[in-house]
Amino acid sequence: MERSGSLASSSSLGTILLAAVILMFQTWNFSVIAEAQNASIPAVFVFGDSYGDTGNNDYIPTFSKADFPPYGRDFVNHRPTGRLSNGKLMSDYFVELLLVKELLPPYLDPKLQDSDLITGVSFASAGTGLDNLTSELLQVIPVWKQINYFKEYKARLIKMVGDERADKILSDAIFFFVIGTNDFIFNYFTFPFRSLHYTVSQYTDFLLQTYASYIKDLYSLNARRIALINVPPLGCLPIERTLHFVESKGECVEEINRAASGFNEGLSPMMEHLNPALPELKIVTLDYNGLILDFIQNPSKFGFAVTAKACCGTGFIEAGLLCNQLTPFTCADADKYLFFDSVHLSQKAYEIIANKFLGRNIFGLVANTMTE
Repeated sequence: MERSGSLASSSSLGTILLAAVILMFQTWNFSVIAEAQNASIPAVFVFGDSYGDTGNNDYIPTFSKADFPPYGRDFVNHRPTGRLSNGKLMSDYFVELLLVKELLPPYLDPKLQDSDLITGVSFASAGTGLDNLTSELLQVIPVWKQINYFKEYKARLIKMVGDERADKILSDAIFFFVIGTNDFIFNYFTFPFRSLHYTVSQYTDFLLQTYASYIKDLYSLNARRIALINVPPLGCLPIERTLHFVESKGECVEEINRAASGFNEGLSPMMEHLNPALPELKIVTLDYNGLILDFIQNPSKFGFAVTAKACCGTGFIEAGLLCNQLTPFTCADADKYLFFDSVHLSQKAYEIIANKFLGRNIFGLVANTMTE
């Protein structure tokens, strides 16, 4: 009996200690976000693909759009905006959590006001990649053109606020880059143009070299704080599980996941190589891949019920034009799903990701902002 009581006491003590650790972590996470908010980040800019595109593709001739239902059904006024989700993207949550503004507008929106421009915009384009061929295949905005738009933006900013303030805004801003997914799933593993001439490793090296050149371009335009969002576990996207069902039996496709991991592992050496040449650069990577794997492996911890298929339609193949208001079987509650369509996440997933990112890696960039 005494031994039983001792075990019960130990169990109770363990429970109390676990609760204390969880509370400490949550308090730390909230305090980090609070410090980020107090840093007065003047602007946020996003470059890359659909994970960051808040509507630029609405203004170019491409099929890679999301300006129709059910996209946007849980957004403000329940309307589609070009965001490939049921609501907000992580881009929107970044600016909201950093107290910059409520939403991050697309740069190509002709209705943008000066106040919108000063506090940042998204240059991202759904379907694009680091490889120019990727953007050509989908007829979207290549990264080099996104950089050119940023040059145009900087000139407009200088006209509005002058050289000195413009330089200060850009040097204190946070630049997010989310790119690489389409180079693998819509280019290398779908068409033979690159796979016939490059091994996965060689293609990855090519992408990383291209990535480094774009970071240098941004640095030359006074970007000093850059966050690189790595690619998700691509073989776990519902569309890849479906297309490779015979070999994967509906599970994550390991060959494609290995390609994603190889790319992500190459980011750190790439950044180390950049540092000597770009001495004022503050750069971090954000582990998008790890978070999504955590969602898949521990769905209930985050409130998800379904992670292997998407909310839209059957959940196995529908994305973009195939996910529309005539698509049958679309779910009633997207918050229960990790994916809204077969490639893109739900609003709830993006909200969790943004909070996680700002509570971890972004603090390094923010701390540098506060001390200068």
